[in-house]
Amino acid sequence: MKKATILSSLVAAVFLGGCCGGEQRDGMPELLPASSFETMVDGKAVSLYTLVNDSGTSVQITNFGARIVDLWVESADGTFKDVVMGFEDIASYLDASDRYNGPVVGRFGNRVGKGRFSLDGRQYQLSVNDGDNHLHGGDKGFGEQVWRVGKVGPDVVSMSYVSPDGEAGYPGNLTITVTYTLTADNALRIDYVATTDAPTIVNPTSHSYFNLHGTNASSTNSHVMEIFASAFTPTDAGLIPTGEIAPVEGTPLDFRTPTPIGSRIDADSEPLRFAGGYDHNWVLEKSGSAAPELAARVWEPSTGIVMDVLTDQPGLQFYSGNFMTGDEVGKRGNVNNHRSGIALETQNFPDAPNHAGFPSAVLRPGETYTHTCVYKFSIRK
Repeated sequence: MKKATILSSLVAAVFLGGCCGGEQRDGMPELLPASSFETMVDGKAVSLYTLVNDSGTSVQITNFGARIVDLWVESADGTFKDVVMGFEDIASYLDASDRYNGPVVGRFGNRVGKGRFSLDGRQYQLSVNDGDNHLHGGDKGFGEQVWRVGKVGPDVVSMSYVSPDGEAGYPGNLTITVTYTLTADNALRIDYVATTDAPTIVNPTSHSYFNLHGTNASSTNSHVMEIFASAFTPTDAGLIPTGEIAPVEGTPLDFRTPTPIGSRIDADSEPLRFAGGYDHNWVLEKSGSAAPELAARVWEPSTGIVMDVLTDQPGLQFYSGNFMTGDEVGKRGNVNNHRSGIALETQNFPDAPNHAGFPSAVLRPGETYTHTCVYKFSIRK
């Protein structure tokens, strides 16, 4: 169903990074004002950018952490729902910097055991911020940086960041550009491109928390999940992969057929005990095509919203919000309760630099790292 009547005010606001003016219609996106994000962080300007398509689907992105703030999609009853968790202003994101609400994380997303890896005969020590391990780029990874804004249009915004040699212990100056594109068929496409001047490792990913009820306190246990993978990478109690690739068959991690997330999340299973729920990397089944392929599908019966996740990466991390405690109040007064958001992170395998049998995460001078992730939305009535 088209929402053409609201488009003129929405599109007019895109280049200003703000929301539409005028009276808010019931069921329409309640976009956040740019004024809540226009400030300086670390001496650099921060703002908010709005993309809108002809169906009324909209996304708001800030260059603080290149993070997704709002993502409004239509539900089965014709109203729009904001399906990503987050906050209404930049101050709240600064206060919750270790919760990873919507940013691009890296240099290496996910975990590196003990924060150590060897490359070309030299051992590197990264900062540790998850017990003894390195997580999502360390204490101040990509998600805590102010990105330089490049191209901005009604359906696209690109942002770049130069990670200096030695940042968090990583070698080489790494230049990364992330481009967000909102398509006519209600997909948010994320394209990553990175280069380096010295051998390094790289594995950025988007860390949005999704709730297909809309951003509210409802549990995501009712979401029906499919993951198109027959294997996963088991971990130790610290969630560091053992190096094994194991079948999902006969385990609570088997989502090859549509299954409610909550149906087995508290099963007596070692992988679930270690993680307190789902926080695992699935080994995706790839056809060999360079194009993004379907990795997962999530459906919420109460709203009819379906989200397909497509990628060209070998892995998918599914995290079920196990550490959400209800101590955060997000957008529009919604409390971020236990398991009220899920993350679906397209990626290389966790701790890949320390396992010869995992896909390589090494990037060398003269090479270009690329990565595409697509979150595509539709309705099932």
